[in-house]
Amino acid sequence: VQLQASGGGLVQPGGSLRLSCTAPGFRLDDYAIGWFRQAPGKEREGISCISSNGNDTFYTNSVKGRFIISRDNTKNAVYLQMNSLKSEDTAKYFCAAELDYRAIVAGLWTWRGRGTQVTVSS
Repeated sequence: VQLQASGGGLVQPGGSLRLSCTAPGFRLDDYAIGWFRQAPGKEREGISCISSNGNDTFYTNSVKGRFIISRDNTKNAVYLQMNSLKSEDTAKYFCAAELDYRAIVAGLWTWRGRGTQVTVSS
């Protein structure tokens, strides 16, 4: 199973990007999905998670009020809308899937993708 994260790129501080997580040939609607990021020289960080039905969400403090996670199970996709981007948001972002929502909030997953680079710079 290969999750695919897309939508990254270069954006100026204060700008926005929307990341998408898809999994061709694999149904995501039974899985909680998490977004994680890792910058060079820094530890991996859990950004946001959403339960399989979308009723529960989690955000790490550094992105609360700026990022919004959502999912459209009819399109087999999960999204991360990132607003008011800061230079410290620069990292490679990847999505991961886990049946247990509490597990992925704790940073555990069964499947993950390779990631997409987000660079925030003027």
